[in-house]
Amino acid sequence: MPRALILCIDDEDLGLKVRKLVLEGAGYQVLTAIDGSAGLALFANEPVEAVVLDYFMPVMNGGEVAQEMRRLRPSVPILMLSAYVNLPDEIERLVDCTILKGAGPDVLLAKLQESLGPPMQAGDREVRS
Repeated sequence: MPRALILCIDDEDLGLKVRKLVLEGAGYQVLTAIDGSAGLALFANEPVEAVVLDYFMPVMNGGEVAQEMRRLRPSVPILMLSAYVNLPDEIERLVDCTILKGAGPDVLLAKLQESLGPPMQAGDREVRS
């Protein structure tokens, strides 16, 4: 069964590649973008189920990207990555959680699963009324 589609946005190419490998290794489908504009284009045109977003990026920072994502699709979970311990309060309110960039992959995977809810099991079916 297909796993959730995750969008990762970060201006650091190496970090983006590592995150993609970690997430794909955990069974997720992953799209990547090297800046906020490219990320917003993917977000608007793909069935993204969660976003892993870097805060400090040139031109358009993660807060600006998150704000536009909330306007477009407010229910999609956004996990903000940052090397900064304390992000501005308005950013904290925009996102579902923040993760320190130095945290290990297990932290990212746990927060992602927490944001998406438990994965559907083989026998589960969506009930429509």
